[in-house]
Amino acid sequence: MDKYTGKALYKGIAIGKVLFYKKDNGDIKKSAVDDINGELARYEKAKEMSINQLRELHKKAVKEVGETGAAVFEVHAMMLQDEDYNDSIRNIIIGQKANAEFAVATAGNNFAKMFAGMEDAYFKARSVDMEDISDRVISNLTGRSFEITLESEPVIIVASEITPSETVRMDKNKVAAFVTHHGSSNSHTAVFARTLGIPAIIGVNVKEEWDGKNAVVDGYTGTLFINPDEDLIKHMSLKQDKDASDRHILNEYIGQDTVTKRGRKVRLYNNIGNISDIDSAIANDAEGIGLFRSEFVYLESSRFPTEDEQFRIYKKICERMGGRKVIIRTLDIGADKKVGYFNLKDEENPAMGYRAIRICLKEPEIFKVQLRALFRAACYGNLSIMYPMITSVNEILEIRKLIDEVKTELKKEGISYRVPGQGIMVETPASALISDELAEYADFFNIGTNDLTQYALAASYQNEKIDDFYNPHHKAIFRMIQMVINNAHKRGKWVGICGELASDPSVTKRLVRMGIDELSVAPVMTLKIRKIIRGME
Repeated sequence: MDKYTGKALYKGIAIGKVLFYKKDNGDIKKSAVDDINGELARYEKAKEMSINQLRELHKKAVKEVGETGAAVFEVHAMMLQDEDYNDSIRNIIIGQKANAEFAVATAGNNFAKMFAGMEDAYFKARSVDMEDISDRVISNLTGRSFEITLESEPVIIVASEITPSETVRMDKNKVAAFVTHHGSSNSHTAVFARTLGIPAIIGVNVKEEWDGKNAVVDGYTGTLFINPDEDLIKHMSLKQDKDASDRHILNEYIGQDTVTKRGRKVRLYNNIGNISDIDSAIANDAEGIGLFRSEFVYLESSRFPTEDEQFRIYKKICERMGGRKVIIRTLDIGADKKVGYFNLKDEENPAMGYRAIRICLKEPEIFKVQLRALFRAACYGNLSIMYPMITSVNEILEIRKLIDEVKTELKKEGISYRVPGQGIMVETPASALISDELAEYADFFNIGTNDLTQYALAASYQNEKIDDFYNPHHKAIFRMIQMVINNAHKRGKWVGICGELASDPSVTKRLVRMGIDELSVAPVMTLKIRKIIRGME
């Protein structure tokens, strides 16, 4: 029995045979062409075929993972029509008198390398998208088949990497788990795995020789076992049975109020980092969205998204949640989230530098575009917004001036709008210490415990070397949380937590006893946290 460890994307146990999935990339060789216009026409035809196929994939994905989860294929269609991508291919065909297959492979590889070399995890994941759409066009140029045939029994798919379209083309009833070498927690494969409830591991040095062998995937520890012995299979089978029993028990909490035995209500919302997570939030019976990271809108774009583009996304979220609370955090770019077209300079300590509300206040025209879109979308649901990285009352006063400008402009233009609820993110010791003053200017507080912990303890949560020093259970963190709760309640304002601490079952009871009003958790933790709260006195 051999054991391999990676990073778990979705918890669960899978037992079955390995199917090593290897792409049929073919051997793309460069060949000279005499008819340049004919070769350009070949490319255009293959591109249009690819766009039509992506539309069909979108329809299929909507049925399997929901409309928001299927949005990746709309993005792929847009990427295929990107001017820079198309110009690069045409320039290779014309300049090098090269065949279209070679031009697409070269351009796609260049763009994929560009994304893979970026620091931001989100952009790194986009390199796979680039490969995916280029492979599709090449397949249409060469007549290569798209079909992916699986065994009759569910198998453990092992691959170097799996693209979004490959994931959708697989029969999910025949997939027991995914194990890949490449990938990230932000990848579309990760989204599909979480949505469909399929155990998944990344970061494993996969081997083709495993094909057909018995295996076990432990999605709790991120471990893959090849040729497991009978004792391990028996042990893992018992864990599978327990998982099924636990899911059945937790499903009984769907539709129930999140209240203690004495009737105290705690709002239980979900954090989503992407519009594709809404289906998961709904499936797990979230009472609302406690944190939508709006930087997703900017990270998905190669330029500043327009007001109308943002409006449509925010409106869609509100409509999908059907009257349930939706809290959207305004732009939080900077630090570990870099966007090229913002032209942000490198900083020695970006976590404490030019980021979030600081960018918005220094570049108000960018911020006002987002505010206008949010105010318009507020007409279509129960929308509130919150501002990240607030450290002073002056920042709130500056925001209010911009809000007045936005209201005046929208009214003058005859555009319908509503001013959403206004919240403040408590992410720094400064905002916690002056929360009594800030409470006068906010409808609610939302505590971001990840940043609050790293700033209070001077320990980055992204530095593995100091994991022992990054302690979200430190007494200083709980003292600040209690201070914020007390100061907010004195002014009749509510307080939520949207950091990782909210999803930690070991502190749920403590937070509720401290007086927290709302917890915004990862979708998969919703019913588990509800069960704990309903069991409290």
